[in-house]
Amino acid sequence: MKYDPKLNLFVDGHEFSYKLFETLKCVSKTWSQREAARRLGISHAVLNRRIRESEEKLGIKLVDTTGAGSGLTEYGFKILGRYEKYMSRLEERKKPVICGGHISAGLLELLSKEYGLDATIYQTDDESALKLASMDMVDILTLDDPVRAFMWDLDFTPIAYDHLVLVSNQPRSFKSLEDIEGREFVEVEGSSQRLAWNTLDNRNINYKIVEVVKSPYNALKIVQKSEYLCTFLNSSFTYGSNILKSDTKHIISVVLPNNENEFLKDFLGFILGEGQNIIDNYGFERI
Repeated sequence: MKYDPKLNLFVDGHEFSYKLFETLKCVSKTWSQREAARRLGISHAVLNRRIRESEEKLGIKLVDTTGAGSGLTEYGFKILGRYEKYMSRLEERKKPVICGGHISAGLLELLSKEYGLDATIYQTDDESALKLASMDMVDILTLDDPVRAFMWDLDFTPIAYDHLVLVSNQPRSFKSLEDIEGREFVEVEGSSQRLAWNTLDNRNINYKIVEVVKSPYNALKIVQKSEYLCTFLNSSFTYGSNILKSDTKHIISVVLPNNENEFLKDFLGFILGEGQNIIDNYGFERI
């Protein structure tokens, strides 16, 4: 089934059909109302009436006509430009949108390249990705932390395992949990680091979060430049101490908001089949 969406647009409280904007676009390209009408398959009278009635609603000219032909006014170009921006967003949806946590979306980028899927990929935190998915702006949702899927009651599919490593400028200093006592950490907001913090809290280990960032990339940069700061990051992302490996092992998962899309279901089948070899090669554990 193929969809070809069109937009109506409200301008100054008045709703205008997509037909007006197609008319303005055609006039801007042909510089002739008669030629524009011919290309649109309507009579010159219909086209002229469409423009005139719209101008009366807005109280401003959209098209100027001279002996040399017809062209859009400054305001005509302005509202046509706004309409085309919205249409471009719809056009982008012809390419699947993959959005999710930094780690999981990065993995999906590698898998989609191997599969031959031309997709638009956005890496963010799980919470932001979930909000975009709830607005029907995502075709494949990826989650770094499965707890979000449980919280939102989503039908998710595990595709890989990962765990957290302790990252610092002295990774060999951490041989037991007691070595973490009194250390200062950089937190990645909304990430699977919650598994590390929960473990340290349950073991009564004293630690302090002194900085909070949005992405693992920023956390890694900060720690690399500091002599004392530490953080927990995914082992698939960087190297570090496996001191909490068993306590922080977790699944990387995907959600298909539109599970009727056969092409995306085939892609998921690839991930769970041949794609598991790719998952192994990039530092994850296969399901």
